[in-house]
Order: sequence, then structure tokens, then C-alpha cells
Amino acid sequence: MSSELILLVDDEPSILQLARLYFERDGFRVQEVMDGESALEAVAKYHPALIVLDVMLPKLDGFEVCRKLRAGGDSTPIIMLTARDEDIDKILGLELGADDYLTKPFNPRELVARTKAILRRSDNKKQVDTDPVHRGDLTILPAAREVRFMDRTLDLRAQEFDLLLTLAEQPGRVFSREQLLQLAWGFDFYGQTRTVDVHIAHLRKKIEGSTVKIETVTGVGYKLVP
Repeated sequence: MSSELILLVDDEPSILQLARLYFERDGFRVQEVMDGESALEAVAKYHPALIVLDVMLPKLDGFEVCRKLRAGGDSTPIIMLTARDEDIDKILGLELGADDYLTKPFNPRELVARTKAILRRSDNKKQVDTDPVHRGDLTILPAAREVRFMDRTLDLRAQEFDLLLTLAEQPGRVFSREQLLQLAWGFDFYGQTRTVDVHIAHLRKKIEGSTVKIETVTGVGYKLVP
């Protein structure tokens, strides 16, 4: 049974009630707030293990809450809830540093399952192999969670680092999007493979100029080529 604290941020009481029911059934502790400003205060006060964050909120919307947290160096995992099944909402959330997203109406069992997977991934990071990984002119330091290129450290978000490390551990291997979701995100995410494409696009920009390339294998997925 888990005892981690989950912060639920939504202005719909029915959503809060349903999510609380399922989280508490699995042993999680739950704190609820109903607007963006209260969300920022609650993160600072309670230090939750994960935040379930609605996009449409009073005072500050979910995107702005996510942006402020990441800009302030807070890496608490975030699952964003979007009211519309539109790529722009999902992509914007991911670009701002969210770890995952669900479209309303969602299955509360899926929300809890994704939460558990993200928290497992966070635990696994603490047990990662500490040996540096050298690929081309990139040096990946798993223990420090840093990637060095030339004389500088690349500015990678947590999920971008995990994705790059997954590809770099087996250079030349072609990974499907589903495989990358399972290996780098730590869970199956079928039907939501756009997440991988967004992160690959970010990685390509950030390693631009390096001898290391991430190639698209049409109809299959991606591979890293030193």
C-alpha cells in the first residue's frame, strides 16, 4: 500500500470526489485545492509526491501553474487533465514540463495506474547505474542526470533525459514509440504516442550540432546513431 501524498487540483467537486475515492482506495493520501494560486501554495506547503492538475482553473490556469513550478526548479511529477481531446493542449502541457496527460472524461483507474507508474519511475531513477555513457561527443551521467556536450551541460527536462538515456543505452537499435513509452516513461501508453514525437523533437533541437543523431525509421520508430 502506498502512502504518498497526491495533490488534486480541479474546480469540479465531482472530479475531486471521484479521484480521491480511487486514490485513497489504493492507500494514497490526498490533498485538494480548486484554483491555480492555491495549487502553488499547496505544493510549497505539502510537498506532494505527484500533482494531478486540471488545465481550466480559476485565477491561474494549469499551464501557468506548471510553468511557474518548472521555472522555479520544482520537479514534482505532474499529470495534466485536459477538457478537450486536442493535440495543442497536450503538446503545450508537455512542453511546459508535464509528465503525462489525460483527457476528460477519464477512467479513474487509469489515473491511479499512471500515477503509480510515474512514481515507480521516480524510484527507479534512484537505483540507476552510475557509470557514464559516452556516445559520440555526448557524455551522459546517469547519477547526476546530466548530459554534457563540448564544455557545457545541456538543459534537459527530466523526461527528455530519460528518453535520451534509453536510446543511448542501445545505440543503433530501433525502438517503437510504444517501447519508448514503456522503457522511458515506465508504463504502457497506447494511443498516446504523440508524447514521444514531442519529446524527440525537443531532444533533436537540444543536441543540434552534436555528432549524435536521433533518426526516424519510417513506420517503426526511432534510433540513436552516434
